[in-house]
Order: sequence, then structure tokens, then C-alpha cells
Amino acid sequence: MNQPDRIHLRDHVIEAEIGAFQSERGQTQRLRFNLTVDLRDPVGGTDDHVDRILSYDVLVQAIETALADQRYNLVETLAERIAAEVLADPRAARIEVCVEKLDRVPGALGITISRDAGRMEVVRQHLPARIVVGHPATLPQGAVILLPATPAGPPPQGGNPRRIALLGLDQAAWILAATLGVEVAETRTELDAAIRDERPVVWAPARLAVEAPATPAEAPALAFWLASRLSADRVDFATTATLPTPPDGIAAGSIPGAAG
Repeated sequence: MNQPDRIHLRDHVIEAEIGAFQSERGQTQRLRFNLTVDLRDPVGGTDDHVDRILSYDVLVQAIETALADQRYNLVETLAERIAAEVLADPRAARIEVCVEKLDRVPGALGITISRDAGRMEVVRQHLPARIVVGHPATLPQGAVILLPATPAGPPPQGGNPRRIALLGLDQAAWILAATLGVEVAETRTELDAAIRDERPVVWAPARLAVEAPATPAEAPALAFWLASRLSADRVDFATTATLPTPPDGIAAGSIPGAAG
């Protein structure tokens, strides 16, 4: 039987307060993390597409999320929480988590656990994001995903009309991002990272929109589609015009837009 493809995080050291002994309370100590994840699908044939591979950021974020959630008495409990965080991603099939204390004894002491997806309760964390279509008068703070309202310039004649329209929105996205001084996100991995970091980005939709061939290559439809993918319940439009009718479960709102 062939071994699955794996990704790993090695010798990741963070200081945190942990431990059941009184001497461990009120002070931090160094923890070393080693994570190895068996991938559900092999990396071959992914066409160098970042969304088809479990991101290394997922491993780092799992550790940060687990540590931010509570103070732990036991490294065993912390390791379980990290495993659950990673296995919430459907691209992960199995994980080995090693957590070690580096300051308790000469050397390291800790725990290594192995867990399979489907055999433990996983944590499916909802990362809230705000979606805005158009050029807002004031750049909202936090996890905001912006999408240009219209393509850049008139579309050329011929070719695949939907593909051409998407490329026009991509071009407009780069222009809007330069105007606002923020980054462009093309993949789900980049969008998820921006949401976790609570920073605004402009979405260039062409790369992801291939997953929604029935969705028109128009900003409102794409924004509502993305909202459903991100479990967002609202899309705001930087316009005073009549708002499009949203699908069930998603609201549409209006915010001031910049001229031009």
C-alpha cells in the first residue's frame, strides 16, 4: 500500500502559560510543536493550485487558535485541540501532533498523539468576513473582502464572454487594490488568510469562479456566491442605486461609495 503524501511543521516554538503545577502558573514556558498531516489526496495533478493543497498556514493557525482558546493544564489536552482544528479541514486525513515542554527538565518532555479524520470530533470554526462590492468612500477595517463593481474597460469582442468578463473584473480588482493600498486575493487560501488576519483584500474572482460555471460573471452574483461559500450573511454595495435581490439567507445593504 502506498504511503499518503504528507505535509509537516517542524520545531515550531512558542512561549505560553501551561501546566497543572503551581510553579507553572503566572509565567510562560517554551513549547515545541511538530505536526505531520497525511493528505486525503495526493499532490500530483494539482496543477500548482494552492487551494488544492492543505495550506501550511492551517497548521500554524491551529496552534495559535488552540492556545488562544484557553489556558491548558495538560499538553495532552492541547495536542487534542490542535488535532481537531487541523482535521476540520477536509483535505486532512490523519494527523500526528507532538507537543513538548522545553523548560521543565534538561531536554524535552511531552506527548505525541495520532488521530484520524472521522474518528474524533472536529472543530469547524466560522471566520466572519464582510463582503463589499464597489469602491467604498472609506476603507472598512477588519476582515473585508472587496470586489470591483464593474470590469475595467469595455470587453473585447470574440472569445468566451464569461471568461473575458471575469478577466475584466480581475483587472479592475488590481486597479482597486492599488487605489486602496491593499493586497489582491485570487485563491480561497489567500481569502482565508486575510480573514484570519482581519485585514481587507480585493478579490480577483476569475480563478475561483471556475468552480461556479452557472454563476453569471457579474459582481453582484459573484459576491452572493462568495458569501455563500464563506457563510457570510450580508453583502454591502458601495452605491446609491437600487440594490440587487439577494438569494435566501443573504441580505444586501448599501454603504457610501467613492466617486470615480
